Amino acid sequence: MSHTPALDTSARLLKLLSLLWSRRDWPGAELAARLGVTRRTVRRDVERLRLLGYPVSATSGVAGGYRLEAGATLPPLLLDDEEAVAVAIGLRLAAGGAVTGLEETSVRALAKLEQLLPARLRRRLTALHAATVHLPGRAAAVDSAALSTLAGACRDRERLRFAYRDASGVPSDRTVEPYRLVHAGQRWYLVALDLVRDDWRTFRVDRIGALRPTGARFTPREPPDAAAFVAASVSTGPYAFTARVRLAAPADAVAGHVPPTVGVLEDLTDGTCLLTTGSDSLDALVAHLILIGVEFEVLDPPELADRVRATAGRLTRAAPVRPTDGFRGRVPGSVAGPQAETAVDRNDLSGHEPVGRDEQDGLGYVLGPADAPHRQGRGVLGEHRRPPLLRQAGPPRGVDHAG
Repeated sequence: MSHTPALDTSARLLKLLSLLWSRRDWPGAELAARLGVTRRTVRRDVERLRLLGYPVSATSGVAGGYRLEAGATLPPLLLDDEEAVAVAIGLRLAAGGAVTGLEETSVRALAKLEQLLPARLRRRLTALHAATVHLPGRAAAVDSAALSTLAGACRDRERLRFAYRDASGVPSDRTVEPYRLVHAGQRWYLVALDLVRDDWRTFRVDRIGALRPTGARFTPREPPDAAAFVAASVSTGPYAFTARVRLAAPADAVAGHVPPTVGVLEDLTDGTCLLTTGSDSLDALVAHLILIGVEFEVLDPPELADRVRATAGRLTRAAPVRPTDGFRGRVPGSVAGPQAETAVDRNDLSGHEPVGRDEQDGLGYVLGPADAPHRQGRGVLGEHRRPPLLRQAGPPRGVDHAG
């Protein structure tokens, strides 16, 4: 099948446009080699692109070349298959209403895109749409105009005024120097310097109202790491209890159980990590620590250590260890630390303390290494006191078991 010169020129223009999009700067000689034409033909094709609205700049000389600049108008885009699918998926998500004001616009843009997609790509998107169910989240949607205003102020270093409502519903007026927007899960946060409080603050965007750019520019002060700052603020700042806990595993091993909005993980030098998290409920903290699934040691606060001991006592009494029971693995309530878990049964108790129950006072005793060092003070699952042969697993005196 023969091609007319017009079709050949159109195909070459599309290929030239694709090359200019793929890299910032292109020498004229390299473009000519890629297209299989002369440099004179490249110059003519570049001029045709300019007439179509594509702002292509050129520099002369030996090192001269071409660059596709940002223009005053949006010219047609050239997308490959994967880019087209990615844009379509993004438009479907935007149409779901996570950001208010974009739903109708997203649907219109998606309709235009799907109309132009080749059949092979349209089938992929149709399958994705048919198999996907949208489950609305509990997070409040944010206004797209507010996001745009905040992003522009961050870019232009422009001070903002707005009304803010905190978690308790208390209103206040704020004047800030905005730094970054952070998207965390279903929420958006603004990291900004509060000029009245003279300190960095985190603001939930859905709680911002009456947003007013002031026109005043500012010189940025030394900013925090925006993502880490938000993670610390939302995981510990709003809560009655802030916990510091050493986990017997590196941060990467437990990161799946501790999202950035729940806690901050910091690797320590001995293969463990420090978890900083918060909650209004000590019981919720205890449950979370247990579900992480590794040994841990409560460093702060003392109330959490007491609640862990009380919980350990309740769990021990709920499943008493019988002297004739065989078992394997670490017994809940044993000493926390780097000791490796040991497989145990009733026929192999060498090197371990016996397990049993005192018939007089009802205290449970748990298996632990016979050479475990004596330790005082708070621990993960109780005070580690060492009578001649037995380690007490019950809670220390004075602990309220009603918690």
